[in-house]
Amino acid sequence: MIVKGKVHRYGSNVDTDVIIPARYLNTSSEAELAAHCMEDIDPDFIKTVRAGDILVAEDNFGCGSSREHAPIALKASGISLVIANTFARIFYRNAINIGLPILECPEAVANIRAGDAVSCDLAKGEIRNETTGALFSAQPFPEFIQKIISAGGLINSIR
Repeated sequence: MIVKGKVHRYGSNVDTDVIIPARYLNTSSEAELAAHCMEDIDPDFIKTVRAGDILVAEDNFGCGSSREHAPIALKASGISLVIANTFARIFYRNAINIGLPILECPEAVANIRAGDAVSCDLAKGEIRNETTGALFSAQPFPEFIQKIISAGGLINSIR
């Protein structure tokens, strides 16, 4: 699976309350969650994100409350991949469960800027900064997790 998009860039410790503020957790509507994604850290995010875009962050992305709403909001907003130095473990698993691809790659994080065009071959773990031509390697998911992500999440893969 190959994903391509423009980069939205954030720092360390972006928690689930920033990804989707708790005041919006009274809905399960993916469209409503997407409409408020990242609004407390980046009010323009939902205006600028496009289907296929990629989010790049530093350390401990998705820390905080263990809610599936956070990766759902990102995916529903159009984010096709999150690349970070590290992820909070519960976010990591929730992302897989809902079919949002994530990769840990500190070298890519250090060399990708907001607005860069990036492509990624998820099966190989190859990340290319199309803006600069730089190529980075991340550890790809094992095949069984790739199947979950390709199916759109754990529930879909079971069906």
